[in-house]
Amino acid sequence: MSEQGSTPGGRRGYAGTWPPRQLAQAGGYVPSRPSAWPAFAETLRQWVRAEAGAGRLLPWVPIAFGTGIAFYFAADHEPVLSVAAIVAIALCAVAVLLRRKKMFPAAVMIAAVAAGFAVATWKTARIAHGVLARPMFSVALTGFVETRDIRERTDRFVLRVATMESPRGQTKLERVRLSVKKGTAPDVGSFVELKARLQPPLAPLRPGSYDFGRDLYFQGIGASGFVMGAIKAKEPPASGGLLLGYAAFMQGLRDAIDARIRNVLEGDKRAIATALLTGRRDAISEPVNDAMFISGLGHVLSISGYHMAVVAGVVFFAVRALLALFPALATGFPIKKWSAAAALVAAAFYLLLSGAEVATQRSFFMTAVVLIAVLVDRRAITFRTLAVAAMIVLAMAPEALVHPSFQMSFAATLGLVALIQIGMPRLFASPDNSAAARVALWGGREIMTLVLASLVAGLATTPYAAFHFHRVTPYGLLANLAAMPVVSAVVMPAGLLGLVAMPFGFDGVFWAIMGAGIDWMIVVTQWVAALPGAVGRMAAFGIGPLITASAAIILFGLLRTPLRWSGAALLLVAVVWAIRVPQPDILISADGRNVGVRGADGRLHLMRTAKDAFLVREWLAADADARLSTDASLAEGVSCDEAGCVTEAAGSALVALALRPEALADDCERAALVVSARQPPASCAASVMGLERLRRQGALALRRSRDGFTVDAVKPRGLDRPWSPGMAGEAETTILAPRLAAPRAIDATPAEADVQADE
Repeated sequence: MSEQGSTPGGRRGYAGTWPPRQLAQAGGYVPSRPSAWPAFAETLRQWVRAEAGAGRLLPWVPIAFGTGIAFYFAADHEPVLSVAAIVAIALCAVAVLLRRKKMFPAAVMIAAVAAGFAVATWKTARIAHGVLARPMFSVALTGFVETRDIRERTDRFVLRVATMESPRGQTKLERVRLSVKKGTAPDVGSFVELKARLQPPLAPLRPGSYDFGRDLYFQGIGASGFVMGAIKAKEPPASGGLLLGYAAFMQGLRDAIDARIRNVLEGDKRAIATALLTGRRDAISEPVNDAMFISGLGHVLSISGYHMAVVAGVVFFAVRALLALFPALATGFPIKKWSAAAALVAAAFYLLLSGAEVATQRSFFMTAVVLIAVLVDRRAITFRTLAVAAMIVLAMAPEALVHPSFQMSFAATLGLVALIQIGMPRLFASPDNSAAARVALWGGREIMTLVLASLVAGLATTPYAAFHFHRVTPYGLLANLAAMPVVSAVVMPAGLLGLVAMPFGFDGVFWAIMGAGIDWMIVVTQWVAALPGAVGRMAAFGIGPLITASAAIILFGLLRTPLRWSGAALLLVAVVWAIRVPQPDILISADGRNVGVRGADGRLHLMRTAKDAFLVREWLAADADARLSTDASLAEGVSCDEAGCVTEAAGSALVALALRPEALADDCERAALVVSARQPPASCAASVMGLERLRRQGALALRRSRDGFTVDAVKPRGLDRPWSPGMAGEAETTILAPRLAAPRAIDATPAEADVQADE
């Protein structure tokens, strides 16, 4: 007799031969369908386990830390420091308690997010200072000069305010940044007395654009402006302190270097040489500066990780080669570590010489971590090294996260580390008799490495260049391949040798060599910038696509299993999203003096009562518009007189800029939108944007909708941050609808003929 068994359906039968009734059909069995999902799910689990293996958690900690900082800057108002600190400490304690549990990675990530949020909150509270809310005229100031910038047309300096007197206000500021006539900026460390006109820090020029006021706030600067009249040197009432003395010494050293370079080089060669050695890049002429950025070589002008790496690398190999000449030292002592220590000292000096700005500090920390790894016999270029450097930078300067230099630098570094750790071993992992080995003997490996490094760094920084500067560099790879070897092998080493030889008076020849290399770089950048299609423009696309692209770069760089291709999918989503973002129909400046209206041709047409070239350039760049701020076509279709301006928007709607009360009546009847500092009449049927709302909310971007206009503001309702204080006023809506006009009074007087007829 057959043994009783169980069927796949769970029912009992004999020998397991009978299928369940519900699976049976007339004519035979229902065949089981093999599914690929279990195998795919198991493969996914294996990939996830591989990504979560030992040593793979650390690179994700600074990402979580930075996410917490991003949450802080996205808040509408300032968080409570005590609450943020308590939550962060508690979550860190929970993570420590769970260190032997499966939940430990998730706990660490959550704790890192909370810690980043708390650190950013603490930094803002620590540097809290006043910010000017309204313009002030004829303000009497005294104070110490802390920094000085020599620019192409004007000079600029930062004044640490000792006393501040104004007939119309009691505002007290700690620091102000002032512009002066070229050649009249006072020396760093001096105590001066002057009168100035002050303006609030520059707010974003359109919703979503870069916040320069936030940058100034974290530099301790509460206002900017220009000097009125003469600057008088005075005896200081007290000492400026050790830091001011150090700043004066370093400024004197930079001035001495610039003077020595000026004896040999002139024009843009001198300005670029000074920028590479001292970080002062404001004297470069506008055409060359624009060509540098168009060609993709703009990163050379800003001291970054590349410059630190070149300085440290030149010193490291020079010292090591010198020590290797002595066999007793080479065989008996760790000359590699000695060379790393010398390179670390050189990098630190370069940091101080260049002004120790946040971007330069970040570069120094990255280089220092690499050199310290050499000193302690660890691998120098790894994801852990990058993670440690990022944590140090973000902990010391959380505001760096929202700065383009940090974003571009670490994106490029992440791509390069991934190339070294993952790509290069696979590319060159082949037998010695292979074609790759034969090519390497002729320098092909070095050339291929340079090409791949330039390509990877360029691609990694493209989303951030498109977001912040609204342009991409189609020929960036070509420019970097042509210029960077000369910069690395000639320009920077000659500059370092010039610094070493300067005290002995033999520096002139090195400045001449440096100038020859800079000449080549300028020729390359101007040639590339003149190529057809060299200017790749990208319209503004908002923060969403940028975050998506950042996540894609992180996944593609950190993951090692095929899961990394999810980064490619995310990047595709970011590109499509960025391209499909609609552009605003109307732009209104914060002072109401400039209004940009998109016409039927799809381009902006400007109504302006004040010339603001910087504002217009930003609007045009964000619109991917190649026109200059002086282009006559900007005023096409715009009709202006003493009473105001009017132009036609897409869809035949009229937009008016009313300057006088008598213009309001006509504008209210004919226009769909009226921008005016005057109070409109009660019978006005048009949508009205008044000056008071502009003062509270800053620049506005309007998009047509069914109900009128959707309003996007620089300072939306409820936003109140230390660098952008909120102003009290009526609550504004995000929909600007046409006003409900009061019914007009009907004239009841009958005609005289009708009265006579009735009588």
